[in-house]
Amino acid sequence: MIQYIILKIRFVVNNFMKKVIISSKNPVKVTAVTQAFAAMLPNENFAFIAEGFPSLVSDQPMTSEETLRGALNRAQAAREAHPDAAYVVGVEGGLEAIDEDLYPFAWNVIIRKDGKISKNKSASYILPSVVTKKIHAGMELGHALNEVFDRADVKHTSGGTGTLTHDKIDRMEYYTHALILALIPFVNSKLYN
Repeated sequence: MIQYIILKIRFVVNNFMKKVIISSKNPVKVTAVTQAFAAMLPNENFAFIAEGFPSLVSDQPMTSEETLRGALNRAQAAREAHPDAAYVVGVEGGLEAIDEDLYPFAWNVIIRKDGKISKNKSASYILPSVVTKKIHAGMELGHALNEVFDRADVKHTSGGTGTLTHDKIDRMEYYTHALILALIPFVNSKLYN
Protein backbone atom coordinates (compact mmCIF):
# COMPACT_ATOMS: atom_id res chain seq x y z
CA MET A 1 0.00 0.00 0.00
CA ILE A 2 2.79 2.44 0.89
CA GLN A 3 4.63 1.67 -2.35
CA TYR A 4 1.43 2.39 -4.31
CA ILE A 5 1.03 5.77 -2.56
CA ILE A 6 4.67 6.69 -3.23
CA LEU A 7 4.33 5.72 -6.90
CA LYS A 8 1.10 7.72 -7.18
CA ILE A 9 2.76 10.79 -5.60
CA ARG A 10 5.70 10.48 -8.00
CA PHE A 11 3.27 10.20 -10.93
CA VAL A 12 1.38 13.32 -9.84
CA VAL A 13 4.60 15.28 -9.24
CA ASN A 14 6.09 14.23 -12.57
CA ASN A 15 2.93 15.16 -14.46
CA PHE A 16 2.42 18.58 -12.89
CA MET A 17 5.92 19.83 -12.30
CA LYS A 18 8.36 20.87 -14.97
CA LYS A 19 11.88 19.57 -14.46
CA VAL A 20 14.74 22.04 -14.31
CA ILE A 21 18.17 20.44 -14.35
CA ILE A 22 20.87 22.51 -12.68
CA SER A 23 24.26 21.36 -13.93
CA SER A 24 25.97 21.95 -10.58
CA LYS A 25 25.58 20.75 -7.01
CA ASN A 26 27.07 23.96 -5.62
CA PRO A 27 24.43 25.13 -3.11
CA VAL A 28 24.93 28.79 -4.07
CA LYS A 29 24.21 28.10 -7.75
CA VAL A 30 21.30 25.78 -6.95
CA THR A 31 19.63 28.39 -4.73
CA ALA A 32 20.24 31.14 -7.30
CA VAL A 33 18.60 29.10 -10.08
CA THR A 34 15.56 28.25 -7.95
CA GLN A 35 15.12 31.88 -6.88
CA ALA A 36 15.48 33.18 -10.44
CA PHE A 37 12.87 30.77 -11.80
CA ALA A 38 10.49 31.54 -8.90
CA ALA A 39 10.87 35.28 -9.55
CA MET A 40 10.43 35.17 -13.32
CA LEU A 41 8.01 32.26 -13.73
CA PRO A 42 5.96 32.42 -10.51
CA ASN A 43 2.93 30.62 -11.93
CA GLU A 44 4.90 27.57 -13.03
CA ASN A 45 5.54 24.48 -10.89
CA PHE A 46 9.13 23.29 -11.09
CA ALA A 47 11.03 20.33 -9.73
CA PHE A 48 14.70 21.34 -9.48
CA ILE A 49 17.34 18.63 -9.83
CA ALA A 50 20.98 19.45 -9.13
CA GLU A 51 23.41 17.19 -10.91
CA GLY A 52 27.07 17.86 -11.58
CA PHE A 53 28.16 17.97 -15.21
CA PRO A 54 31.72 18.73 -16.36
CA SER A 55 32.56 22.08 -17.90
CA LEU A 56 35.33 20.57 -20.05
CA VAL A 57 37.33 23.78 -19.60
CA SER A 58 40.11 24.58 -17.15
CA ASP A 59 39.33 24.67 -13.43
CA GLN A 60 39.90 28.42 -13.54
CA PRO A 61 38.68 29.80 -16.89
CA MET A 62 40.67 32.92 -17.74
CA THR A 63 38.66 34.40 -20.62
CA SER A 64 35.06 35.22 -21.34
CA GLU A 65 35.07 32.79 -24.27
CA GLU A 66 36.38 29.88 -22.19
CA THR A 67 33.91 30.61 -19.41
CA LEU A 68 30.97 30.73 -21.84
CA ARG A 69 32.14 27.47 -23.38
CA GLY A 70 32.15 25.89 -19.88
CA ALA A 71 28.58 27.03 -19.17
CA LEU A 72 27.43 25.78 -22.60
CA ASN A 73 29.17 22.43 -22.09
CA ARG A 74 27.46 21.96 -18.72
CA ALA A 75 24.02 22.88 -20.10
CA GLN A 76 24.40 20.70 -23.21
CA ALA A 77 25.51 17.71 -21.11
CA ALA A 78 22.46 18.22 -18.87
CA ARG A 79 20.22 18.41 -21.97
CA GLU A 80 21.66 15.15 -23.34
CA ALA A 81 21.20 13.39 -19.99
CA HIS A 82 17.68 14.79 -19.44
CA PRO A 83 15.97 15.38 -22.81
CA ASP A 84 12.58 15.51 -21.07
CA ALA A 85 13.54 18.46 -18.82
CA ALA A 86 11.67 21.72 -19.39
CA TYR A 87 14.90 23.67 -18.85
CA VAL A 88 18.56 22.96 -18.23
CA VAL A 89 20.90 25.51 -16.70
CA GLY A 90 24.68 25.83 -16.93
CA VAL A 91 26.55 28.33 -14.76
CA GLU A 92 30.30 28.86 -15.04
CA GLY A 93 32.43 31.39 -13.19
CA GLY A 94 35.54 32.78 -14.80
CA LEU A 95 38.04 35.61 -14.90
CA GLU A 96 38.94 38.16 -17.51
CA ALA A 97 42.16 40.18 -17.63
CA ILE A 98 42.00 43.86 -18.46
CA ASP A 99 45.46 45.39 -18.43
CA GLU A 100 47.04 44.17 -15.16
CA ASP A 101 43.75 43.54 -13.39
CA LEU A 102 41.45 40.51 -13.14
CA TYR A 103 37.67 40.70 -13.13
CA PRO A 104 35.50 37.75 -12.00
CA PHE A 105 32.11 37.12 -13.59
CA ALA A 106 29.86 34.21 -14.56
CA TRP A 107 28.23 33.05 -17.77
CA ASN A 108 24.76 31.53 -17.50
CA VAL A 109 23.22 29.36 -20.19
CA ILE A 110 19.60 28.24 -20.09
CA ILE A 111 18.25 25.81 -22.69
CA ARG A 112 14.52 25.22 -22.95
CA LYS A 113 13.13 21.83 -24.01
CA ASP A 114 12.38 23.16 -27.53
CA GLY A 115 16.08 24.04 -27.99
CA LYS A 116 15.81 27.80 -27.42
CA ILE A 117 19.00 29.05 -25.73
CA SER A 118 19.54 32.14 -23.62
CA LYS A 119 23.03 33.27 -22.56
CA ASN A 120 23.82 35.93 -20.02
CA LYS A 121 27.02 37.30 -18.53
CA SER A 122 26.92 38.62 -14.98
CA ALA A 123 28.35 41.87 -13.73
CA SER A 124 32.03 41.92 -12.84
CA TYR A 125 34.29 43.76 -10.43
CA ILE A 126 38.01 44.28 -9.96
CA LEU A 127 39.95 41.90 -7.73
CA PRO A 128 42.53 43.19 -5.24
CA SER A 129 46.10 42.88 -6.49
CA VAL A 130 47.01 40.47 -3.66
CA VAL A 131 44.36 38.04 -4.99
CA THR A 132 45.34 38.65 -8.62
CA LYS A 133 48.98 37.77 -7.85
CA LYS A 134 47.96 34.44 -6.33
CA ILE A 135 45.82 33.61 -9.37
CA HIS A 136 48.67 34.47 -11.75
CA ALA A 137 50.81 32.11 -9.65
CA GLY A 138 48.38 29.30 -10.48
CA MET A 139 45.80 29.40 -7.70
CA GLU A 140 42.04 29.22 -8.35
CA LEU A 141 40.01 32.27 -7.35
CA GLY A 142 38.19 30.51 -4.50
CA HIS A 143 41.42 29.23 -2.97
CA ALA A 144 43.08 32.63 -3.32
CA LEU A 145 40.16 34.32 -1.59
CA ASN A 146 40.17 31.71 1.19
CA GLU A 147 43.86 32.33 1.78
CA VAL A 148 43.79 36.13 1.59
CA PHE A 149 40.67 36.58 3.70
CA ASP A 150 41.22 33.60 6.03
CA ARG A 151 37.93 31.95 5.03
CA ALA A 152 37.07 28.27 4.86
CA ASP A 153 34.94 27.84 1.72
CA VAL A 154 34.30 31.10 -0.13
CA LYS A 155 33.34 29.24 -3.33
CA HIS A 156 30.32 27.58 -1.70
CA THR A 157 29.28 30.51 0.51
CA SER A 158 29.48 34.28 0.05
CA GLY A 159 32.10 34.22 -2.71
CA GLY A 160 34.44 37.05 -3.58
CA THR A 161 31.40 39.23 -4.15
CA GLY A 162 30.21 38.90 -0.56
CA THR A 163 33.70 39.10 0.88
CA LEU A 164 34.66 42.25 -1.00
CA THR A 165 31.30 44.04 -0.59
CA HIS A 166 31.20 43.18 3.13
CA ASP A 167 28.14 41.02 2.40
CA LYS A 168 26.15 43.83 0.75
CA ILE A 169 25.90 41.51 -2.27
CA ASP A 170 26.56 37.84 -1.69
CA ARG A 171 27.48 35.28 -4.33
CA MET A 172 23.98 33.77 -4.43
CA GLU A 173 22.33 37.16 -4.97
CA TYR A 174 24.97 37.99 -7.60
CA TYR A 175 24.10 34.81 -9.54
CA THR A 176 20.35 35.22 -9.01
CA HIS A 177 20.26 38.64 -10.68
CA ALA A 178 22.19 37.36 -13.70
CA LEU A 179 19.95 34.29 -14.00
CA ILE A 180 16.83 36.47 -13.81
CA LEU A 181 18.22 38.42 -16.76
CA ALA A 182 18.98 35.17 -18.59
CA LEU A 183 15.29 34.22 -18.31
CA ILE A 184 14.13 37.39 -20.11
CA PRO A 185 13.76 35.71 -23.54
CA PHE A 186 11.60 32.95 -22.04
CA VAL A 187 9.16 35.26 -20.28
CA ASN A 188 9.00 37.60 -23.29
CA SER A 189 8.76 34.92 -25.96
CA LYS A 190 6.93 37.10 -28.48
CA LEU A 191 9.81 39.58 -28.50
CA TYR A 192 12.53 36.89 -28.82
CA ASN A 193 11.61 34.62 -31.73
